[in-house]
Amino acid sequence: MTRSQKIVLGVLSISACAVWLVVLYFMGEGYQAWSKQPLGPALAYPTQLQLPATWTASPAVEAATQPAITLAPTLKFETQTAVPPFLYCSNSLPTMTILALGTDVRPGQSRPGLTDVMRAVRVDFQGQRVTTLEFPRDLWVQIPGIENSLGTDHQKLNTAYAYGSPEHGPSLLASTLDLNFGLKADHYMVANMNVFAEVVDTLGGLDITIPPGGIDGRTSSDRSERLVFPEGPQHLNGEQALTLARIRNVSVFTRAKNQNLVLCALRKKVESPEAILQLPAIINSFMSNIQTDLTPGQISQLACLGTQMPRSNILFATFPHELFYPAEIYDPVLNQKVFIWDVNFDSLSSYVSDFQLGSWPATSPSGSPEPETSNCE
Repeated sequence: MTRSQKIVLGVLSISACAVWLVVLYFMGEGYQAWSKQPLGPALAYPTQLQLPATWTASPAVEAATQPAITLAPTLKFETQTAVPPFLYCSNSLPTMTILALGTDVRPGQSRPGLTDVMRAVRVDFQGQRVTTLEFPRDLWVQIPGIENSLGTDHQKLNTAYAYGSPEHGPSLLASTLDLNFGLKADHYMVANMNVFAEVVDTLGGLDITIPPGGIDGRTSSDRSERLVFPEGPQHLNGEQALTLARIRNVSVFTRAKNQNLVLCALRKKVESPEAILQLPAIINSFMSNIQTDLTPGQISQLACLGTQMPRSNILFATFPHELFYPAEIYDPVLNQKVFIWDVNFDSLSSYVSDFQLGSWPATSPSGSPEPETSNCE
């Protein structure tokens, strides 16, 4: 190679390196911008709901497709979470509270759906701790903005999401929880019935140990053996795991325990090396079945935290069972009596306040019943 050829080759090499540096720079800048963009509408308080004049259907009507509701947001739930690139994990991010919601929509249904699962998830990045608090679906609550259209401002808690439509449902449910219990949520994540079963099947099923005595979810109207889970180790596919999580023929509190079993098994499965190979399929399932206002950067930090903290630092909590009494109330929308839980909302608000401060369920309010808790150990 002649001297001139070497010079030309050197110049080309330097030019190529410069181009790659420029490309990498703009890719980095692009990632920074992309990683901070929420994947859905941010939570907001509604000042009024403008239901269409023809709106009459109840969210409980399975076949009905409910029209959208126009919300006028004035006050946003803000979070100052600084999101670094997902190339490293940060334990210095501020604590955030996420509404984790599961709807009862099944394949082929276009209705917004009721929220069968409602959990507040407190994520403490610095303490590497995640605590969840479940809200029972049958609480009779005040829902802001529905009175003019429905003639009542009270409905079951699990209807708030449906009345807000899929787009604004999280905001209406968030403001309902704030109005009744003082919960301040920063973000939300909503999953429909499809995504859970799909993810479990993609991972090859879940290994769950059913507690002594087994779980029998059969009712007088459904005696199917699919609702029976014998005690001991079980390998469940997606539909079976979903069935176990939905059983509530005993009580919603027992249902929460079943869901905790499934969630812990899912967390353990995701930690396995073979799960990494399934990430593309899992992400594909989530993209079409998840609604959230989290940014990609925040999601990456949540995933990073999940790989770092011990299982004992994931704590599932429910309100003390003895606070709740079964009751009935007349529902003017359904024109019939419906089941609700009779409970002192001030007591629940006290637990919620301590939950948000991070002091409960570690300690209960003075003289108050102890909550029921479990973790993934």
